Amino acid sequence: MVCTILCIGMAGSGKTTFMQRLNSHLHSKNIPPYVINLDPAVLKVPFGANIDIRDSVNYKKVMHEYNLGPNGAIVTSLNLFSTKIDQVINLVEKRSDQFQHCIVDTPGQIECFVWSASGAIITEAFASTFPTVIAYIIDTPRNTSPTTFMSNMLYACSILYKTKLPMIIVFNKTDVKKSDFAEEWMTDFEAFQEALASDQDLNDESQGSGYMSSLVNSMSLMLEEFYSTLDIASVSSYTGTGFDDFLETIDKKVDEYNEFYKTERDNILKEKEKQDALKKEKSLNHLMKDLGLSKDKKSSNKEEVEVVSDLENELEPGEDDDAEGLQEPDREYTFAEDRNGDFLDEDIQKRYQDALDATSKNSSSATAENIAKYIRGSQG
Repeated sequence: MVCTILCIGMAGSGKTTFMQRLNSHLHSKNIPPYVINLDPAVLKVPFGANIDIRDSVNYKKVMHEYNLGPNGAIVTSLNLFSTKIDQVINLVEKRSDQFQHCIVDTPGQIECFVWSASGAIITEAFASTFPTVIAYIIDTPRNTSPTTFMSNMLYACSILYKTKLPMIIVFNKTDVKKSDFAEEWMTDFEAFQEALASDQDLNDESQGSGYMSSLVNSMSLMLEEFYSTLDIASVSSYTGTGFDDFLETIDKKVDEYNEFYKTERDNILKEKEKQDALKKEKSLNHLMKDLGLSKDKKSSNKEEVEVVSDLENELEPGEDDDAEGLQEPDREYTFAEDRNGDFLDEDIQKRYQDALDATSKNSSSATAENIAKYIRGSQG
């Protein structure tokens, strides 16, 4: 079974470089992955992609066609591509016996996976077919500030809440800055508080802002449960260190997906099917009630018909309408016809025909008068 790895992260976190190094690492182990690029605005991809969004969606044309800016055009391009995600899944399925991993590069516009519909469609499509893991890439040197780190963690938490998939926090660029400080912040609340206080002392702009300090501390307490469900991997896309540990963590997350997430998703799908069936049954009952029909004759004291065609056979010509408990509304007949469709006055049809002939011969001014004359005569 192919494992899908969705690489998500802020712009500049090194997702594309991470993808290139992961692709090379898997090739070196003779287990080449199936590679998908979902970034429509990238000029050059440093890895060979099996599926490239740029082959299907022209980013600059979307920007011009819809009068959008760069970020809006990227989100719109991904939305357009997500309408064909079923074809992507079919292509991956056809090659699933040849690959163990499917790695997906995504745009730096992280809002695609926070609130845009395309992110939900893409993750749902992959997760419903293959074991899927979110690799959230973090630029380690840029997260040495506690407030920046907290902001990044909130984004990761929102994506986890949105996708409901196993997630790995990947601290990238560890060749520049080791990720020990971040891992400590995630496991030791007091260490994070000390780092926050120290950061406020170093930045004059932060001094006196008791509200912000209290807010960040409160959020770090809130995220403590979030941290407990995550696995951490520290890698360097430049040197290639840490990727063996990352793949081991992926295997662990696949087992977690099969044990917990897949079961939960199956239960959600079953519940959804059950709710859809109940809605369908309810709509059918309303429809049959509106038509005066019943699925079970024995459930009512009155003898009701099951199909519309049976209504014609319930009453024979000349039979009392109320004999079977069916009451029809009073009808007004234009030509005073009886229930069998025969005219009571044999001469009435001829009178109307003469009136019609007269209107075609006389002028338009006399038309109303002639019609009234013949009608009065017919009624007399």
